[in-house]
Amino acid sequence: MHTKGYAAPEAKSAFDQARLLMERARSLGETPKDPLLLFSILYGFWVSNFVAFNGDALRELATQFLTLAEKQTATGPTVIGHRLMASSLAFTGDIVTGTAHYDKALALYDPAKHRALATRFGQDVGVVILSCRAWTLWLLGFPDRARTDIEGALTNSREIGHAATLMYALAYATGLHIHWGNYEEANSFNHELMALAEEPDAPFWKGTGIAHQGRLFLLTGNPSAAVDAIASAITAWRSTGATQGLYWALLARAYAMSDQFDNAWRCIHEAMTAADTTKERWGEAEVYRAAGEVELMSPQADAAKAEAYFEQALAVARQQQAKSWELRASMSLARLWRDQGKVQQARELLAPVYGWFTEGFDTRDLKEANALLEELGQ
Repeated sequence: MHTKGYAAPEAKSAFDQARLLMERARSLGETPKDPLLLFSILYGFWVSNFVAFNGDALRELATQFLTLAEKQTATGPTVIGHRLMASSLAFTGDIVTGTAHYDKALALYDPAKHRALATRFGQDVGVVILSCRAWTLWLLGFPDRARTDIEGALTNSREIGHAATLMYALAYATGLHIHWGNYEEANSFNHELMALAEEPDAPFWKGTGIAHQGRLFLLTGNPSAAVDAIASAITAWRSTGATQGLYWALLARAYAMSDQFDNAWRCIHEAMTAADTTKERWGEAEVYRAAGEVELMSPQADAAKAEAYFEQALAVARQQQAKSWELRASMSLARLWRDQGKVQQARELLAPVYGWFTEGFDTRDLKEANALLEELGQ
């Protein structure tokens, strides 16, 4: 998993062989002495379906894992089962229920008992839970709580001293700081991630680091460098069997900012198709918002089409209770309405979304929303 990639053919083949060996042993009446063997194999199938995203398979495997785990006396499998269920739900769009499973997993997690499982399940599960819950908490509109979780994940991963665990925490920390607008901190974490990924030659994490570089280029006004980096990351991920649907939307924006609109719309189509076929829904609102932004940048911009994309982004975000995506979609639509002279309509859209937030007012999105409301005459 670490040297070839979580969904690489070599990793899948190893897990297939392990499953065959276990089935052969059972047919001979042999019971494995290690009760974690079956869980290790199920985890391998789950993680390969997660990285090469297959939403239906994820939910099925997570249900199977958690059902078996809850029949055990040891709590370790149950912790991992709730973590798998959480990610399966959250990444397919049920962010609220997914977060509840992260809560259950963390409540059961005991470092003294469960840190040793890192060698069997890729990373320390406690760090994984904190990293992932930080991400879902940000999506749900709680940036400060997300910051507490990701800081805990980084502290614990450094204490553990397990490279794969630290890379996991660094990847999530980089992504969150990018979302918050803390580009200097994000760049620092990403450099650390990429240096770590070079040592064991971990291709999946190297691709992740390159993708983060691309996002930083895009957000700091260097779209041509963003195109090169994000395209390179997608190629690197594909070499490991991985897919990353939302990055097609980011690549689309980079192409549009570079006046390459045919490529931009090709990438939007890739992102929308990926969401429909794989059921990776967590970033779907951002895909529609990106489509609206690309439409407005196009030489023959159609404001009605852009508005329809922003409305769709809002609908998805509201359905998922993804307040951070809802805020971004509201700002995009409010700016469009402002430019059309619909100032009151823009204010009435954005004000209640911004007013919902109770924390995170030092983050980029909330600062921009406040500034826009002041411009609209709140």
